Amino acid sequence: MATEVKVPTLGESVTEATVGQWLKKPGEAVKADEPIVSLETDKVAVDVPSPVAGVLGDIIAKEGDTVEVGALLAYVNAGGAAAAPSAPAAAPAAKAEAAAPAPAASAPAAADDEDGGNLTLSPAVRRLVLEHGLDPSKIKGTGKDGRLTKDDVTAAVAAGTAKAAAGAVVAAPAADAPAAGPSRKQERVKMTRLRQTVAKRLKEAQNTAALLTTYNDVDMTNIIEARAKYKDLFEKKHGVRLGFMGFFTKAVCMALRDIPGVNAQIEGDEIVYNDFCDISVAVSAPTGLVVPVIRNAESLSVADIEKTIGGFGKKAKEGKLTMEDMKGGTFTISNGGVFGSLLSSPIINPPQSGVLGLHRIEDRPVVRNGEIVIRPMMYLALSYDHRMVDGREAVTFLVAVKNAIEDPTRLLIDL
Repeated sequence: MATEVKVPTLGESVTEATVGQWLKKPGEAVKADEPIVSLETDKVAVDVPSPVAGVLGDIIAKEGDTVEVGALLAYVNAGGAAAAPSAPAAAPAAKAEAAAPAPAASAPAAADDEDGGNLTLSPAVRRLVLEHGLDPSKIKGTGKDGRLTKDDVTAAVAAGTAKAAAGAVVAAPAADAPAAGPSRKQERVKMTRLRQTVAKRLKEAQNTAALLTTYNDVDMTNIIEARAKYKDLFEKKHGVRLGFMGFFTKAVCMALRDIPGVNAQIEGDEIVYNDFCDISVAVSAPTGLVVPVIRNAESLSVADIEKTIGGFGKKAKEGKLTMEDMKGGTFTISNGGVFGSLLSSPIINPPQSGVLGLHRIEDRPVVRNGEIVIRPMMYLALSYDHRMVDGREAVTFLVAVKNAIEDPTRLLIDL
């Protein structure tokens, strides 16, 4: 008996998704609640589990297809037997099997068809593996559940650590062949739904909001000393490393309380002021930049904030962020400094009115008490919607953050 696998409810206002990757092939055994296909929505990737234990049958929706909630994805044959390991990959139906051409003898075997490989590769990754004649089982995957990503393959090629796949055929150049010239190769890759949404929302922000950015710099000396002094005790007590984001989040919450316009948003001809701070934090994921939300950050301790951010980072790397993690947000903090950025002008995340950009820390000469000294300095950038926030308010907000970081005692006494 075949059981239908359908697109589940994807979250509020999300009505469709793109089939990203089939994690199982027709004829493979699946367990009940085992993920069999990954769907890409506007915000996150969602794994669809098998409703029953059995064998994956016909696949209806192919990778790259756009599917709506409730659409049929595939069938699972309950209680069926998986195809024998030694047999060639079975097609879902005899008709398809008869029509399938035999593989060319000289073609290198795909990674997930090799005995003991048990690897599922996306089309883009499989293409790279075949192009370079690699054995994917020798490359460490950093994607969800250890899957290989394009970055994993290209990094292995660049480092020279990837081993050639057994039996791969490499054509020798003809003796009289002309020397190869510079490459002019092109590759067309369809944008993921997440990337399309990011592009649309960022352009929407530029077209709608009156964007303006104001800058300042902050002396990180006292925060660095406090972190160095207490980081070991902090990690021992709370089970999480003490970073800078906890301090900056608390400083931002204090500044938002004093300048509520930066924590507000425009809806039609009304301004909505929020008496809570739901702080969106930009996190890098294999599929792109995602922005999960720290709820009621104003009421959390530095330890709670660090734990929340650490949890988001782990879930993003594993592709397990949910719609609820991404929903809402009243203000955004983006830390480009972890990638080495010196200075940038971030773009707000609509309908928010402000985003704070953090950058790398570097020693620079500054004047203190009439003398030139070396201090660890960081540039801060506040981009804001000038329709909502005046320049005076923006500068006051940024100075409040600067003062709290340069004198961390302010965070303790709420000043």
